[in-house]
Amino acid sequence: MSSHQLLVLVLIQVIILLLPSIGLAKLFEKAGVPGWKAYIPFYNTWVMLELAERPKHWVFWQLIPVVGWFISLGIFVEFVKTFGKFRLWEHAMAALLPLIYFPLIGFDAKVKYTGAGPVKKHKKGTAREWIDAGVFAIVAATLIRTFVFEAYTIPTGSMEKTLLINDFLFVSKFSYGPRIPNTPLSIPFVHNTLPITNGNSYVEWLRVPYTRWFASPVKRGDVVVFNFPAGDTVINLEQYQSLIPYYTVCRSLGAGNIDSGRQIVLGNPDQYPLVIRPVDKEENYIKRCTAIAGDTLQIKNQVVYINGQAQPFPSESQTYYTVVTKGQPLDEAVMAEEYDLDINNPAEVRATNTPNTYDMLLTWAAHERMLKNGLATTITPDIADADVQQPVYPFVPVGGTTWALDNYGPLWIPAKGATLTLTRENYPVYERAIRVYEGNRLEMKDGKFWLNGEPVTQYTFKMNYYWMMGDNRHESQDSRFWGFVPEDHVVGEAWLIWMSWNHGVRWKRLFRKIK
Repeated sequence: MSSHQLLVLVLIQVIILLLPSIGLAKLFEKAGVPGWKAYIPFYNTWVMLELAERPKHWVFWQLIPVVGWFISLGIFVEFVKTFGKFRLWEHAMAALLPLIYFPLIGFDAKVKYTGAGPVKKHKKGTAREWIDAGVFAIVAATLIRTFVFEAYTIPTGSMEKTLLINDFLFVSKFSYGPRIPNTPLSIPFVHNTLPITNGNSYVEWLRVPYTRWFASPVKRGDVVVFNFPAGDTVINLEQYQSLIPYYTVCRSLGAGNIDSGRQIVLGNPDQYPLVIRPVDKEENYIKRCTAIAGDTLQIKNQVVYINGQAQPFPSESQTYYTVVTKGQPLDEAVMAEEYDLDINNPAEVRATNTPNTYDMLLTWAAHERMLKNGLATTITPDIADADVQQPVYPFVPVGGTTWALDNYGPLWIPAKGATLTLTRENYPVYERAIRVYEGNRLEMKDGKFWLNGEPVTQYTFKMNYYWMMGDNRHESQDSRFWGFVPEDHVVGEAWLIWMSWNHGVRWKRLFRKIK
């Protein structure tokens, strides 16, 4: 655990103890204790335990990372009992919303301090004991999922072979600082859609603006889980969702004209039922951060250049290469053991019409090992054919050049506080970030730009942005197809593979740190 992550956990503990201080001060005064004691973290819980006649050593258990949060919530519940609060909803309010509940009862003249005597006489029924345990478990799991880590399953092969389908991950929420949910009123443990009814798992009448506690920037090379930026609008059918994004459908139906395609979709609601989702309820994606805010990215023949410097391939990233061997037959066992290749699978190894020449799906580690071991004389990347591949972001020529999957850019990644001079050429690249992600009205008319009704020539960005790419470079729907990932979409860092399954447990992958 890094020092930043430990600091985040401690600061969250302090916030939990300080948030209800105003109401807590009034409750202390009702109990005959000076109100100022409510504003000193840890000492305030010591006082609560004294008044409730509960073990004082609970204070020290609060110092344990994460566990301490729940100890604090338990102390809150024990404390409100000394004011005659024994109902389930009262305990739930004390644990979940002390910021609201403590002032409510603290400033209520009818609420009196009764002490620990009535608490010791009060007995809960068996059903109530089970309900309390269930509520506590839900609260604990929700807090851990929101602030510490979340379980995630790899659904596709876009990150192979760094991550495999049915790898089960822990995603660290405090690597970049915990993000407060935009839609806090939602069904626990359900991301965006309820089972069976297919309805939303959340309500939007309470919305929280983007807030991230103790933010730390994403680093180049991190494997990141984020909300799919093009998933703000989805066609709510199983065969679409993020698999075939709404914007891709519109562009296809309009023969490249997204506005024409959008009218077709909107005109056929039965065929294309739409759902608009808030940021935190967009589908989760996982990719590697290739470029960070302020970088200039370019891809030349598959090689990524950042600020003019060629970047190494991730060790387990894979792509297609043309491999020329020395002429010896390929040994099935050696290819499997040394290079993780199945020579009987044409998707991995395919002979060409040229002797001793193969198309192979290699990881970079296998690429290097094959050259070092002398199996191959030359290995050259297979460059995706720009004429047949899916169009890439921003879907129009930039500076007179049409970008392609393996030859892309140069492209500047927006940074918070950086100012961009708007031009006809860069408008298609940055207009979605300015308009959708940063909430502006932006138009280009007769070569001039209008921002929220005012003429402008420049724009200063409010957020940092990132460029995400899959390690499986030719089988990944990533930033090359939908553009930038804003900082408010970042969920957390993929940290650990705790389970992996493919017709049985993949034992070698268990508890592997993700690199």
